[in-house]
Amino acid sequence: MLDANTITSGADLTAAYSVSGVFALIWYVLVAVALWKVFSKAGYPGILAIIPIVNVFFLVKIAGYSAWLGLLYLIPIVGWIFSIVVAVRVGRGFGKGGAWSFFLLWLLAFIGYFILGFGKATYSKPE
Repeated sequence: MLDANTITSGADLTAAYSVSGVFALIWYVLVAVALWKVFSKAGYPGILAIIPIVNVFFLVKIAGYSAWLGLLYLIPIVGWIFSIVVAVRVGRGFGKGGAWSFFLLWLLAFIGYFILGFGKATYSKPE
């Protein structure tokens, strides 16, 4: 007969203790720090960057769209396309070009948001 303790002890947060889980946590903390600075420059409270789903909606607002459009991220192919559009619009709001935004805010978001947040770029709402 199976004991409940035996079943759950084998699944003791295995993902969180694995190497990939640790890297994912470090990655999330670093991106949250970068987004904190970006949100602050855009006039939003930086603490919103820590909250997983909320940060996406405020990033959409920084791009100049309604936060409701953040729901487009839930649609598989549309979400990818919309994330590129949001990255380009956020880059435009900080005075960066389309290619810079595509490569550093979409493909290498970790690096791009650090450059925007800790660099000299200033925010003006994209039109």
